[in-house]
Amino acid sequence: MADTVTSQIIVNGNRNLVMKFTNESDGTGESGVKKVDAASSTIATSLGTLPGIHLTIARITFDVQGGSLRMQWDASTATDIDILEYTGVQDYTFFGGLTNPAAAGATGSILFTTVGFAAGSSYTVVLEMLKNVQ
Repeated sequence: MADTVTSQIIVNGNRNLVMKFTNESDGTGESGVKKVDAASSTIATSLGTLPGIHLTIARITFDVQGGSLRMQWDASTATDIDILEYTGVQDYTFFGGLTNPAAAGATGSILFTTVGFAAGSSYTVVLEMLKNVQ
């Protein structure tokens, strides 16, 4: 068996990107799964510009039940963004959003790892992002 997961693009404009992710776990969990591919042509601007490390997180709305969800920026050594538990909203808009620290090998992509997930654990996450490229 495997966890039942979904990834959905809700808004994909020249500046804004909103994506929704879900997981209904059978206990398998996820480890370092690329959920947002900042080098994907799917999320490029109309000019074909990829956000890469310029992708910024404006807001995270989440509901995590039965464990926690570790979010990381993809790089040679992944860099933590946040660890989400329970239900809440992390709003970073008042200071322009969470920017990628551009560690060695940074891609701008976002990885998810479930921690302590057992059968019946779940998450729903909505990421509101800014592409910050022209």
